[in-house]
Amino acid sequence: MTNQERFIQIFKEKITREGSDKLLEFLQKSDFFTAPASTRYHGACEGGLLQHSLNVYDCLCDILARPRMKELYGISYSDESIAIAGLLHDICKVNFYKVSTRNVKDKTGHWTTVPYYTIEDPLPYGHGEKSVYMISAYMKLTRDEAFAIRYHMGFSGTEDVGNVGRALEMFPLAYATVCADMEAAFIMEGKREG
Repeated sequence: MTNQERFIQIFKEKITREGSDKLLEFLQKSDFFTAPASTRYHGACEGGLLQHSLNVYDCLCDILARPRMKELYGISYSDESIAIAGLLHDICKVNFYKVSTRNVKDKTGHWTTVPYYTIEDPLPYGHGEKSVYMISAYMKLTRDEAFAIRYHMGFSGTEDVGNVGRALEMFPLAYATVCADMEAAFIMEGKREG
């Protein structure tokens, strides 16, 4: 099964609320399945955004399935909420990256033209808030889902740190999504030495 087939299968099985079919249609017409996740960090390759979205979903499922989360903290979310937060947190990156070229010296010192990703944002509305905005054009989000997507960057974003802390405390799905996003980006997809 390809990443695209897996994404679509999870999406259709887990996300069934009104408007979800139109959102999936939008994603299939966009560059979501081929776009990178960044210009030069995690997932800076064709299909990187799709892979990252699946990785975050898998990590989020694992985090929320821990007995400690359910038994000690009483935290439980529907499969639909988990799929929405995990799969759609970075929808703001749809139609966001473009391929350009630049000249670099190769190992022998000769100049060569190589492709690279650049940003061309047709909707400069932030990051997490842009994802919430884009999803909301198709279907309603619960408050937990909206805050999880809005604050999925945690303290590494440009938000007021007080707001981030309050959001993570008030909305456990937001906390879990931050952890899943960091695990996916830095451990699964990042470059580690040694």
